[in-house]
Amino acid sequence: MISNKETLLKAREYAFLLLKFRLRSEKELYQRLKQKKFSEEVIRDTIEFLKEKKFLDDGLFAKGWINSRIKKPYGLRRIVQELKLKGIDKEIIEEKLGEAKKNYQEEEVVEELIEERLNKLKNIEPQTARKRVYGYLARRGFSPEIIIDKINILCKQTY
Repeated sequence: MISNKETLLKAREYAFLLLKFRLRSEKELYQRLKQKKFSEEVIRDTIEFLKEKKFLDDGLFAKGWINSRIKKPYGLRRIVQELKLKGIDKEIIEEKLGEAKKNYQEEEVVEELIEERLNKLKNIEPQTARKRVYGYLARRGFSPEIIIDKINILCKQTY
């Protein structure tokens, strides 16, 4: 029979292995430990240990996630949705997004992406190109209002 101490060590080793590849949210780590069939008590102890030692921090995770997604570039709506799925508290999301918005101009990013896409689609009918560009940007999580405004402005200049 495996003792509780051995099980706890195995859970911690597995958690460190996961954290070695990338930061994780508490919820993600909980789910992965649950998949490995660790008991609730072992999972709770492991998560508490990692939080105490500052290896697990949802605020730090959210900040890193937001920065990496902005570079892709993704829209703020999609980033918020992803963070919610990863179990990040609404307050943490709002705080970290507020910080990120200071250096991120969503409208400028949308404008650049529209110009890029329209150049690739210049050989097809303008209406079809507009629909495709809108769909692309909407899937990336940009605000529909911003997309429509910028498409209308840029299409008047282009077509």
